Amino acid sequence: MIISLHPKNPNSRDLKKAVDILNNNGVVIIPTDTIYALACKLDNKKAIERMCKIVGKKPDKVNFSLLCASLSHLSDYTSSLDKSVFRLMKNNLPGPFTFILKATNSVTKYFEGNKKTIGIRVPDNVIAQLLVEEIGSPLVVTSIHHDDDIIEYMTDPEEIHDKFENFVDAVIDGGNGGNIPSTIFDCSSDEIVLVREGKGIINE
Repeated sequence: MIISLHPKNPNSRDLKKAVDILNNNGVVIIPTDTIYALACKLDNKKAIERMCKIVGKKPDKVNFSLLCASLSHLSDYTSSLDKSVFRLMKNNLPGPFTFILKATNSVTKYFEGNKKTIGIRVPDNVIAQLLVEEIGSPLVVTSIHHDDDIIEYMTDPEEIHDKFENFVDAVIDGGNGGNIPSTIFDCSSDEIVLVREGKGIINE
């Protein structure tokens, strides 16, 4: 199923279709401000396991992030947040950045393996933010990749649907996606480390 949504002004009825799927243990593919991503609700362990199978990796090998609408409830998902890290996040979010932080037990209990950290994203994307706001909790997301060795990420929603229609409950078409992933900073220790340089210029 494809659910087409206007990237700036999504139709509320069609948006509700996507929300209902997510609230009913569904796995969907959504647009972000970088690339398209698999997504499900945080409290849905079975859906998270489905996502692992879709990407063909063991749970402890999948790079999951929490997609949030804002930083307002950050303490519910991360622990020991340094003031300088919070300032860096506040200065750059919403935006194409992922910040790896220490995860609270309320987050780690949904993941298999010895997962101690989680990526936090607040994308500059209307559809993604509205989905999180309507659901009332973060989405667990992980990027999807192209089969082509040169073209790393899939950008065309129709092509994404053709590949994944038998594995996910819906593809949310918010227009063509990008092919440059988010910039990742590991902030889980005393030193902030650039893990991957992607889209966006950091504002310190």
